[in-house]
Amino acid sequence: MQPRPARETPVDGAATPAGTLATVVSDSLRADILAGRRKPGTKVRLEELKTEFGVSWSPIREAVSRLAAEGLLLGEDQRGYRVAPASREDLAEVIRLRLLLEPMALQRAIELGDDAWEADIVTAHHRLGKFERQRETDAVAAEWETWHHSFHTALIRASASPILLQFCKMLHDMNDRYRRIFLQAHAFDRDVASEHQAIFDATLARKAKQAANLLKSHIERTGNNILASMQD
Repeated sequence: MQPRPARETPVDGAATPAGTLATVVSDSLRADILAGRRKPGTKVRLEELKTEFGVSWSPIREAVSRLAAEGLLLGEDQRGYRVAPASREDLAEVIRLRLLLEPMALQRAIELGDDAWEADIVTAHHRLGKFERQRETDAVAAEWETWHHSFHTALIRASASPILLQFCKMLHDMNDRYRRIFLQAHAFDRDVASEHQAIFDATLARKAKQAANLLKSHIERTGNNILASMQD
């Protein structure tokens, strides 16, 4: 893996804040973990991160602490960190919590959302649709992942509950990690684009209960497919 540029002292001589560097490091590590490039259970060596990103210890420690708080890294006393393991039990818990919290957040967003919220959903759904049925190449798959996350985030953003949104994001990221690791080599007879379309239509029609039930079914189908793939 090539060292990544994360300069602490830019060309103009001004120091880059440690918090900004920590964000660069944590965002990069999070993307690697969620995409499965850092496998469950593998060691994360702080010395190697320091060399890879070319930064001091402070942003490295802050970055891994953030990811540990999100459940993506596990601390090992004084021995460093490992990527969180993947287990059917953990995934089943993530699914149960998503089924409880995300439909609740969507119903609340439908009650409180304004025209700007609707516009965000329309934009995210439109961009997602451009990549929905052509995810064969890595580039298209990466764009789909970006807009898939944006669409699910936009749906519940108007719930006016920062804590609820924080938990939903964490659970969604955990679920996506399992999906991207375990579903890559599996094909299921499922029309995900139609599921997204149905959720989109019910949400914009302000049919809160219907939209919540469609979202719940969507989450449940994905979770069951991942659980099934983990038995192979």
